[in-house]
Amino acid sequence: MSAGDLKEKYIPRLLNVYREEIIAKMQEKFGYKNTMAVPRLRKIVINMGVGAAITDPKLTEKAAEELAVIGGQKAKICRSRKPISNFKLKKGVPVGCCITLRRYRMYEFLDRFITIAAPRIRDFRGLPANSFDGSGNYTFGLTEQNVFPELEPDKITRAQGMNITIQTNAKTDKEAKELLNLLGFPFRR
Repeated sequence: MSAGDLKEKYIPRLLNVYREEIIAKMQEKFGYKNTMAVPRLRKIVINMGVGAAITDPKLTEKAAEELAVIGGQKAKICRSRKPISNFKLKKGVPVGCCITLRRYRMYEFLDRFITIAAPRIRDFRGLPANSFDGSGNYTFGLTEQNVFPELEPDKITRAQGMNITIQTNAKTDKEAKELLNLLGFPFRR
C-alpha cells in the first residue's frame, strides 16, 4: 500500500451531515423519490461594499485582504461600471470586493459561521427567517467583520459590513428554509 491509500480524503463536517442525515430527513418530509432531487447548496457569495474607497482606494485592498482571510480564497475587487456625479464616482473606481465559495470551501465557511462566528455577534437572537428571495436563496448582512476569529482585531482598521448570499437549488423557500434549518442555521424563533 502506498501513503496515498492510507490517507483518507478530507470531507467537511457539514457535508457529511448533509449526506448521512439531511438527505433522508428531506426525502421523508417532502417525498422526494430520488436522492438527487433533494435540495442542496450551490454556492455562497460574500460581498463587501466599500463606499469610502472613492476617496481612498487602499481601503478596497484592505477589505479584499480581510475577505480573503475569511473566505479562504482570493477576493475579486469590483469596480464601478458607470459614473454617478451625485456620489462623486468615476467609472472604473474600486467600490467593493466579493468572493464566491463552492464545494468544500463553501461547507467549511458555513460550518465556521454557524458554530463560531454567529454566536460572537453582539446581541445575537438569530437571523431573520423571511430573507428568502422566492427562489430558495437566502441573503443576510453582517455589520462587522470582526465576528470571524480568523481576523486579528489589532489589524482591523475600520468596521466593515458584508452581505452573504446562500444559493440553493431548492424550488421553494420552504424547502430551502428546511435545508438550512437541518444544517443548523440560527434562525430567529
